[in-house]
Amino acid sequence: MRRVFCNLRLCLGCRSCEIACAVEHSKSKELFKALSEGRGARKRVAVGKAAAAPFPVRCQHCDDAACIRACMSGAMHKDKEGRTVHDKEKCVGCWMCIMACPFGVLTRDEEEGIVFKCDLCPDRDTPACVEACPTKALFLGTAAEFEKKVKAAKGAKLEARHNRK
Repeated sequence: MRRVFCNLRLCLGCRSCEIACAVEHSKSKELFKALSEGRGARKRVAVGKAAAAPFPVRCQHCDDAACIRACMSGAMHKDKEGRTVHDKEKCVGCWMCIMACPFGVLTRDEEEGIVFKCDLCPDRDTPACVEACPTKALFLGTAAEFEKKVKAAKGAKLEARHNRK
């Protein structure tokens, strides 16, 4: 399954991913109109820090998702592509999925009494956060593809250093 990965060496912590996510999930899909929507335009990714380095945190769409095991109503489940998805019609607002998530990325919508989370922008080929990243720190693909990309970038950087000497 394709997931969003982040090359931490490239992430600036600019929060472009957060803004793009909120706009994508707004009613208008336009930045300035989304700002006036209030709670309607809500991000599903958050930029945090670890050891003073920024990184975006979102649902990891785990293969063996703790949130799915904890969900008593069946609202949290896997779709046919393998994404961890949430059916708001089935959600009873018990918040067990929030407590079970080891990444702390599920968020309560207290007004509607349901959970919301990263859905990998199912109506798009590439999630909004990935497209918005100015440094291309975010990558959509498999773990093997991401590892290959990072190794290639490291190799190119080493070669550039070697050629400068």
